Amino acid sequence: MRDQPAHPSFVASPLIKPYAGFLFATGNILVLSSMWALGLTGTYLGDYFGILMNDVVTGFPFNVSSCPMYLGSTLNFLGTSLWFGKPAGVLLTGLVWIMYVLALKFEDPFTAEIYAKRERERDEAKKEK
Repeated sequence: MRDQPAHPSFVASPLIKPYAGFLFATGNILVLSSMWALGLTGTYLGDYFGILMNDVVTGFPFNVSSCPMYLGSTLNFLGTSLWFGKPAGVLLTGLVWIMYVLALKFEDPFTAEIYAKRERERDEAKKEK
């Protein structure tokens, strides 16, 4: 991105840097608080390998967004692109967001199903006792 041209209106506007900083800070809050809430295994796809949380995390930042890591990363990308005045970065940020939205079409149902399956198995185990 360093070699991409900066747009003069991005660089000249006195509002861009504070807005970019706000986006970057907000993005980092979402990403870091997600990692804190999920822990190591929850952050790095533990549920895909059968390592499930005791309960689905619903507190902050998951009460703000169902995908705070994706949203936070996107805000970081956008904030950085605006800070350096790179329209190519803004365009790529849009493409990344589209990919995240597409990934969520598969991820959300998968995650819901593995937790639902665990609950069904727990219910069956209770009935057997």
